[in-house]
Amino acid sequence: MLLISMSTSLDGFTADRTGDFSWGAPDEELFRFHLDTVRGLGACLCGRRLYETMLPWETDPLMRENALGAEFADVWAALPKIVFSRSLDQVQGNARLAQRALAEEIPAVLAATEQDVEIGGPTLAAQAVELGLVEEYQIFRHPIILGGGTPLLPPVDEAVPLELVESRVFGGRVVYERYRRAEGSRG
Repeated sequence: MLLISMSTSLDGFTADRTGDFSWGAPDEELFRFHLDTVRGLGACLCGRRLYETMLPWETDPLMRENALGAEFADVWAALPKIVFSRSLDQVQGNARLAQRALAEEIPAVLAATEQDVEIGGPTLAAQAVELGLVEEYQIFRHPIILGGGTPLLPPVDEAVPLELVESRVFGGRVVYERYRRAEGSRG
């Protein structure tokens, strides 16, 4: 199954107008939840910016300064990543550059694993939403209103019916909502 897992402001932005997303930094409880989620993935499709943001987890020893950081670094480093970029000609770690268009790469990656595949980076994920390929949305809603920035989701031509399958509150602060595409719908 292809899924999106992203933090968002209350008004639906993944980063503010300057590209800052530090307001979405997880506390230890939420970090552990993310660790468990990543542990269950078969691959991650990344846009260039997400790849570059997460690369230190594979290359920077400072990310391993505590046991939780080291555990996440091990799990992230082991996860196969497919990077979509027009500007990179090589990638590091357990990553490869995408060889095909997104619409062709997604089915190939899904066929290569029995586990879920995450697509990350709001721009790349938006393309998958527009193609109707996202089956699950894992949204972490933070208590902040940004008033603009990078939207979580793109405009769609037709409504995408979803079913809420799980929700919870982390530390009384971040609301987690997990939705699946409704039976028989596309998007």
